[in-house]
Amino acid sequence: MSDLEIIDESIYDHPKYYDLVFNADCAAEVKFIVGCGTKHCTGKTNRLFEPACGTGRLLYSLAKRDYDVAGLDLNAKAVDFCNARFRKAGRPEPAFVADMADFRVKRKYDIAFNTINSFRHLGTEKASREHLVCMGEAVRVGGLYLLGVHLTPTDVPPSETESWSARRGHLAINTHMWTNSRDKKTRIERFGIRFDVHSPTRSFRIVDELVLRSYTPRQMDRLIESSGCWEVVETYDFAYDLSEPIEVDSTTEDVVYVLRRTKKRA
Repeated sequence: MSDLEIIDESIYDHPKYYDLVFNADCAAEVKFIVGCGTKHCTGKTNRLFEPACGTGRLLYSLAKRDYDVAGLDLNAKAVDFCNARFRKAGRPEPAFVADMADFRVKRKYDIAFNTINSFRHLGTEKASREHLVCMGEAVRVGGLYLLGVHLTPTDVPPSETESWSARRGHLAINTHMWTNSRDKKTRIERFGIRFDVHSPTRSFRIVDELVLRSYTPRQMDRLIESSGCWEVVETYDFAYDLSEPIEVDSTTEDVVYVLRRTKKRA
């Protein structure tokens, strides 16, 4: 039994800690996004968009490479954190609060990306399809949407736990994630997650539960086809190695779908 102070709150309401916990793969993700533009996108690749952008860690890294970036998130605290990061650097604020299944943008983008499973927060098939349709309106024909999803394998047991650590200066966070329940009928999975936060002056634990919609490979294929505006041009795993695309099958869990915007919906 831990004697840490327990805080039962959303991890998304603690953007400083969230940013550190999920920053480890930032360089690899940025390299992958840029590389996909070169390898799979037709035409220019300067304008980039991120739904569920969170703290803006990827947007900021890409902005420093002189890309024109924007993003949205449902959590106002995350958006404030993201925009403050840009203001501090003397850059325009790129993020706005919106539902990723119901939004509009004023200009088309060349590449969009959602790399760490945030898509699965959309709890219904309708919301998921509407998200893909909204993204189709946000990305120009020939542009890309890089969609990272943790699939439910059908021929092997799914992963049940994951742990990792992150440190920045005197701040250290140990993260643990575990399965609470899986309902195959409703396709709702519940995962516990905790941040054990340690600084020189305080140690405490943030405890939360994530509620995510599940997808088998076949269910994901059907959803993408039903959007009427995306085609799968390649798939990769979360190693982000452009030289090693993968074939999605019944044992696959971590996938980044490289979707290309097709002609407008009928």
